[in-house]
Amino acid sequence: MATEELHPPGVLILLAGAFLPITDFFITNVALPSIDASLHASTAALQLVIAGYGVAYAALLVLGGRLGDRFGRHRLFLGALAGFVLASLACGLAPDVEALIAARIVQGATAALLIPQVLATFHHTLEGERKARALALYGATSGIAAVVGQLVGGLLVSADIAGTSWRPIFLVNVPIGLAVLLFSARLVPATRSPHPVGIDLPGTVLFAATLVALLVPLTEGHSLGRPWWSRLLFAVAVLLGTVTYWVEKRAELRGETPLLPPSLLRLPSMSRGLLMVLAFSIGFGAFMFVFALTMQDGLHTDALHSGLAILPMAVLFLAGSVLAPRLITRFGRGAMSAGAVVQLAGLAWLVALFVTQWPYVGLWGLAGPLALVGAGQSMLFAGLFRSVLADVPAHLGGIGSGVLITLQQSGLALGVATLGTLYVSLAPHSVPDAFADVEYVQMGIVALLAVGVAALPRFTRATVGAPVVEV
Repeated sequence: MATEELHPPGVLILLAGAFLPITDFFITNVALPSIDASLHASTAALQLVIAGYGVAYAALLVLGGRLGDRFGRHRLFLGALAGFVLASLACGLAPDVEALIAARIVQGATAALLIPQVLATFHHTLEGERKARALALYGATSGIAAVVGQLVGGLLVSADIAGTSWRPIFLVNVPIGLAVLLFSARLVPATRSPHPVGIDLPGTVLFAATLVALLVPLTEGHSLGRPWWSRLLFAVAVLLGTVTYWVEKRAELRGETPLLPPSLLRLPSMSRGLLMVLAFSIGFGAFMFVFALTMQDGLHTDALHSGLAILPMAVLFLAGSVLAPRLITRFGRGAMSAGAVVQLAGLAWLVALFVTQWPYVGLWGLAGPLALVGAGQSMLFAGLFRSVLADVPAHLGGIGSGVLITLQQSGLALGVATLGTLYVSLAPHSVPDAFADVEYVQMGIVALLAVGVAALPRFTRATVGAPVVEV
């Protein structure tokens, strides 16, 4: 049973706090040319502006969940948000690219401490359909933030406010963050785990090192020509991952609560759901990256119009996410499979447009297929988030939330690094064919998810209050 009450305004404030760091992952993409022109950055340095944020974000998410469980989720949310605002100010005022990279790393670290508190607070203070609705809205926030990031980034860069070029994309976080701080202090209840545990230092260091060894070569390797050290880091990541699992398993056998409890990861709802979240995020991350490049480099639209093109997807994603909890409660996993089929239809329609009408593809022509993609994604994403956290004990809510978002974040990076690299290698020969080839892979992922949801919990009205893993 929930012990604290979180009212709808509090839910919205927490979602607003989560919106800023998620948006910041995507908003920088459209500003890279302006940053290059302003700070004379190398290609590798520009990659670090993105990678520094993403690696710090992914590596510290699970630790953020653990710290919130121990020291209080509301307290950590407020402190991390204040740190994020200050780091955003430092990004906006950065005199050179080195300072910008350093501030971005701090931004990513504070985002990692902030985000898990949102899901953990939902998990601890809400029940039944209210919890399902909040999780679905978080899913909507994640999807909308990706689109809004590119749209607002293009708008702010194009506006060139007082000759500041790219800097407002970071400075805009300051007034918004301060407003969220003010309202969250009044509207969000203070919660913490009833069974706080100590910080698993060996597990934390090993897990962070594993993610760094994996994500650094994925994000930096291509721009540097895949040097030998990037290939070596992949082998190191496998070794570190194995050692991490062994250390965490031994810690749990001793009666401790490790950073990543193997027993938690063995919950069917979590293990199956996490695998599907990873696959979904790979496809989503690749789509956002490839679509932006196709619009800007292929059709030669500016960043603003590229963001406007994807607006129908954002609108339907939001609308679908609002309806998803009720539909999933009524129709169960069938609603998720239907969402996957709708997304598949939208992707097929989009590919057909690019292949048959290139280069005479207009914004209005893209609206229909992108609307289908957004509507289908919302249903699938809402169900996946709900599944992963279905059977996580309340006192491990922060850990479960951190693992979930880490897999989501890692999937976004993997999608850009793998399918994005495939697109970049094929685009010089034919942009529409390169887009089609990447989307064929994503369509395969979505088709597998449409079938794979049968392995997830039954989301019926009888189980919404006390989810089980019956399959």
